[in-house]
Amino acid sequence: MLGGVKIPFPKGLAGHSDADVLLHAVIDALLGAAGAGDIGTHFPDGDPRYKGADSLKLLEITGRALARRFAVQNIDATLLAEAPRLGPYKNRIRAKIARALKTSVDRISVKAKTNEGLGFVGRREGLAALAVASLGERKHR
Repeated sequence: MLGGVKIPFPKGLAGHSDADVLLHAVIDALLGAAGAGDIGTHFPDGDPRYKGADSLKLLEITGRALARRFAVQNIDATLLAEAPRLGPYKNRIRAKIARALKTSVDRISVKAKTNEGLGFVGRREGLAALAVASLGERKHR
């Protein structure tokens, strides 16, 4: 799973939840932008409730919690991977993230970069993801 989309590939990711590295980076970016800690604080890997958890559901939970005070202005997420190629899936991933956060897809950017053969990503031993989120404070009447 990458960005909430099942991508056929002979290798998989290991993690306490579904190991969706891209969505985990998005969740961390949102929580960071809100000054609300990180994914490990809200969904600890030592908690059996999150064993095998669907990261898209965790993103929805995060979005609902933040929506009381904030509106998503934009999210920019980048996957670092030699493979799989993300191009054919980017629009589906953007749509999944937007739907989970109840925001417009044009506020979501998803990119992929190789690591040019360097480090654990370049050796195809794993993936990494980075994300930045911008939130606007909601005005209460």
